[in-house]
Amino acid sequence: MVEGERLTEKQASALRDELAELEGPRRTEIIAAIKKAREFGDLSENFEYHAAKNEQGLLEARIRTLRARLDGAQIVEDAGAGEVGVGSVVDIAGDGGQAMTVEISAVGGAGTVSPTSPLGSALLGKKLGDSVDVQAPKGSWRATVKRIH
Repeated sequence: MVEGERLTEKQASALRDELAELEGPRRTEIIAAIKKAREFGDLSENFEYHAAKNEQGLLEARIRTLRARLDGAQIVEDAGAGEVGVGSVVDIAGDGGQAMTVEISAVGGAGTVSPTSPLGSALLGKKLGDSVDVQAPKGSWRATVKRIH
């Protein structure tokens, strides 16, 4: 059996909320847009119809993706402030003095890194003050955990 994505309950809830929005109001809006575009006549040259159908295809693809992620997800406990885990927000300092704050999250978004990425996997299980070697595609670098929250 293949292990699914590791998500905290908060992360899984965010995906469920997005899925509910897409399957409810967004799907209804697109169906209405397709219906309205059909009223314009000849579908072969109807830009509004083709745009709405394209949007519907993208919406349905996103719904399938979210469903697959949630169906295969492994819900994990928040690691807490003592150890880096899925859902942790971590302040790190690179060996060159650069600082960054990242959230370990399979959900994605600004400021997040996947737990399976080079940085995410290097940080998992680490504690305050630990140093990690990050084996990134563009070369390796060293970082130190400055804060876990």
